[in-house]
Amino acid sequence: MGIIKKYHDNPYEIITVLSTGANFAVDSRLALAKYTSHILSFIHLVNESTSSADLLAKIRVPKLDKDTRMTYLKLFRRCVCSSLDTELSKKITKVSTEELVSNFCDHFLDINELKKFFNSEFNQSHLMSLSCLLAEYDKRGASGYQLTDLLFDELERLYPNIEVLGPRGAGKDIELNTVYPSFMGGRFPCDFVIRDKQSNKILAVGFSRYDSTRGGAQSDDRTGGNAQKVSKLREHCIATGEIIKVLFVSDGPGLAHRDTWEETLSLDESWDDNVRVTTLKTLEEVTLNWL
Repeated sequence: MGIIKKYHDNPYEIITVLSTGANFAVDSRLALAKYTSHILSFIHLVNESTSSADLLAKIRVPKLDKDTRMTYLKLFRRCVCSSLDTELSKKITKVSTEELVSNFCDHFLDINELKKFFNSEFNQSHLMSLSCLLAEYDKRGASGYQLTDLLFDELERLYPNIEVLGPRGAGKDIELNTVYPSFMGGRFPCDFVIRDKQSNKILAVGFSRYDSTRGGAQSDDRTGGNAQKVSKLREHCIATGEIIKVLFVSDGPGLAHRDTWEETLSLDESWDDNVRVTTLKTLEEVTLNWL
């Protein structure tokens, strides 16, 4: 039986809840302190601009540091054009402002309307609201980084003769073909790799995910993606005879959503004895013998 299957009827028994300390009363004050000057500078840019396209051009310039520019682009999306994704507009060397204007200008709010709002209607409540919207993603991924940090520490505490490779926070994933050159299955980024300290032998590759909340299509994407990873490793084994063990560390309240939980249970031991699914609380059951 897999590690988590024995907890089939009570997933909360093995789930770890990690808190980023987020709450509106505190975070709204922090957001206001952090973003007020950026918002006021953005309003100044608005008043200097002859059109919304001109405003966008003033923002997408190399002389602005990337953090300030990104904040202005988020404000542009909130105030001028909700259809213009910041992941696209931030690419100032790859996507020209002319191209963005050509494709999105029909959806731009007229600059005169924006000026009228900021100069005659904008108040402290609006400032607070905009600050909170900008701060919405400041802590995105924090719980996942916290999980990874705890995971690395716990694995190395349990098994002093192994080392865990990979970024503890934001950072580049480890491509499977850099540790298994024989792997020809295309891109296969791993969150971490477990290696024997003495022999440098790779014992397993792994993926860690913390879900504060999960369900529906998001859950399908996540669990379906994990099943696809196992399928690729199985195909590699059939082609080469090389077994690559995989460890999925899944945690957080979102794991208890029925669809996510059921799919995660089916993943545990889905490929003979080569797959393990665990939470932080059951990590000790990922034995050194299995590794």
